[in-house]
Amino acid sequence: MSFREKLDARIAAVDSLLCVGLDPHETELNLPADATEEQRCDAAFTFCKTLIDATANTAACYKPNVAFFEALGATGGLEVLQKLCKTVIPSDIPILLDVKRGDIGSTAAAYAVACYDHLGADSVTLSPLMGWDSMQPFLSGNYASKGAFLLCKTSNPGSEDLLAQDLKENDETLYERIAKLTGGEWARKAPDALLGLVVGATDPVALRRVRQAAGQAVWILAPGVGAQGGNLLEACQAGLNQAGSGMLIPVSRGISKAENPSQAAQELVQQIREVVQQIKTASLTTVEAGSYIEKYQQDFIEFSLQQGVLKFGSFVLKSGRTSPYFFNAGLFATGAALYHLGNAYAATIMADPQLRDGDGVTFDVIFGPAYKGISLGAVVSSALYSKYGINVGFAYNRKEAKDHGEGGKLVGASLEGKRILVVDDVITAGTAIRESYDMLLANKAQPVGVVIALDRAEKKALEDPVSAVQAVSRDLGLPVVSIVNLPQLQSFLEKSPDYSNDILDQVKAYRSEYGV
Repeated sequence: MSFREKLDARIAAVDSLLCVGLDPHETELNLPADATEEQRCDAAFTFCKTLIDATANTAACYKPNVAFFEALGATGGLEVLQKLCKTVIPSDIPILLDVKRGDIGSTAAAYAVACYDHLGADSVTLSPLMGWDSMQPFLSGNYASKGAFLLCKTSNPGSEDLLAQDLKENDETLYERIAKLTGGEWARKAPDALLGLVVGATDPVALRRVRQAAGQAVWILAPGVGAQGGNLLEACQAGLNQAGSGMLIPVSRGISKAENPSQAAQELVQQIREVVQQIKTASLTTVEAGSYIEKYQQDFIEFSLQQGVLKFGSFVLKSGRTSPYFFNAGLFATGAALYHLGNAYAATIMADPQLRDGDGVTFDVIFGPAYKGISLGAVVSSALYSKYGINVGFAYNRKEAKDHGEGGKLVGASLEGKRILVVDDVITAGTAIRESYDMLLANKAQPVGVVIALDRAEKKALEDPVSAVQAVSRDLGLPVVSIVNLPQLQSFLEKSPDYSNDILDQVKAYRSEYGV
């Protein structure tokens, strides 16, 4: 039976996502300072066996940490671990050996033999930083149907030093690259194995990004619930797949230190079940619809603030309203700024199912209305090609017809018979978009959508509950997609330590009065 089959069968049998950690810390063994190796090994065996007996009816799997057994002594520590794995843990419960190995060639192969043949593991934890060839010996040949959970974004603060760093090539973090490889290229190289990821439950943002990057089929091991302060609900909301599964919650001290470990495990399992059910039925959510922020959106907000494009304060708008924030895309006025702006638009397009068609898009030409739309159309079409390999046309209009040269108001790619995506910065009244729509139809083109930078998501008038964006979408029958919207700005402020509660309260009040 493969690790995947064994894990699926066990989860179905006990309705549990609890992974019980077997970590015989010396401090929990109640031994004298001068204890012999034999005494340490006996105490560790008793400690783990007691824990296994107490949780055998609730554990989805067991996760022994090899380091604690190695620390028992050079002679007997691994013998204790072997005895537990091969004679104490019930044969129908998977064993995920926490070894965090990472090496290549014959060394990795030797590690695999030790983990699987000698210790009896079904799956292991690995460091992927040396690449696929460091993992292959654990997932090929006699071990092709085993499992491996790859360190991706761990729960320790130091994980920020490397794993959270941006890779300039694709505007993604290192941990997101690991997640993409795990759900894609590496998974295809080990089709019979279960490839999972280790992501700390203490970082729901990373969990959500990893789930998005890795896909729905990848399992996530999420340590940190309990002793390390991870919130179970937030972690599950971020990490569970659409089926309400695909995630293991490892707990060790929260069970082993409990007065009644069996009861503690049962309570944890029940809490996990309730959280999963809440998420499945959408009866409880901490994230307001439309307010969740993807990484590219958060980057866009932060960059807009750095550039002075987005400001918080008090601003009188053309409508006469006093707004607590102001957005001026005209201040994206350097090569670096336009580069980031184009990438944000491109990421928005590729994330929207209305504008994406498989690996391609639903339009042939990007149209930028004069004047701000001209530079926007240029950088967006360039970003689509450089980031995603998608080559579309680009066109724009002049405010006044040219009476020499090629003449006319339109410049750039031919529009006739083409599907057109319109890009602009904001929609205030919708006049420019409607004029562009009429112009495109007059040139026998087919508008298919609109992308803007910011959706203010506010009513056109107090007596009119529809926003300008909603009115354009309704009247023209087109999807209107934004990089960010007002609910997301509020969500950003709620989570950011850099802005006062006064600013947040002002945005909330403005949204309460004018928001749709």
